[in-house]
Amino acid sequence: MNRKSKGYLLIVAVFCSFALFIYGAYSPARKAQKQQIFCVKFKNSIEKDVVERHMHAFAGLKRETKAIVGYSAGRTIAPAGKPGSYDVVHYLTFQSEDDMKAFEKSEEFKSFKADNEAAWENILVINADIQQ
Repeated sequence: MNRKSKGYLLIVAVFCSFALFIYGAYSPARKAQKQQIFCVKFKNSIEKDVVERHMHAFAGLKRETKAIVGYSAGRTIAPAGKPGSYDVVHYLTFQSEDDMKAFEKSEEFKSFKADNEAAWENILVINADIQQ
């Protein structure tokens, strides 16, 4: 390749890189329209490390499942003087009900559920719209 061709190629490469940067900076993010909340109560005999593995495994579903737009989780805070009904909460957002159903039917979620279900005393799943 001669010197002139290399110069043109460099200019085209710089322009393409700049165009990709601008596209990434100004393209809109996926907007969540639906939310799903998982409240989990563990059996009393379950150790803390089992709960931690559960939390990390559920968080891993965000990376493995493209349908999930957003994910957050945490331990519940019991009301003053009352025992908490659930131990942990997982909050997921999706673009559509179809994405939500696809997540529940995914092999990753089925595998997670099979691995962790024995530790659960109770689970509550709430599906809802997100008001804009």
